[in-house]
Amino acid sequence: MKTPYSTISVKIINIDNKKLVGIEIELPNAPPLIILRGDKGFVMCGYLDIKVADKLGLVAARVTGVRSISEMLEKEIVEVTSKASEHGILPGMKVKDIISKL
Repeated sequence: MKTPYSTISVKIINIDNKKLVGIEIELPNAPPLIILRGDKGFVMCGYLDIKVADKLGLVAARVTGVRSISEMLEKEIVEVTSKASEHGILPGMKVKDIISKL
């Protein structure tokens, strides 16, 4: 039997000398919940609400249709907070291309 604790993966991702924390949480009968966190901001999967992140004044971007951190890195951003756009993070950019801004 699989315990809930075994379904959470935390990974340190090192891209261009920038370290980020990737979190994948397996959910029953659904794609995983995924977050990629840097020092200044984060990228979230489609489960999370960009409007809440915007109200909190966070540097955040949202992608959809991902099942892993490696897929997230290749995806195009679909939504950003106003603070993220101030940092040069815009919809249509690939996550792997905005790592330095996180």
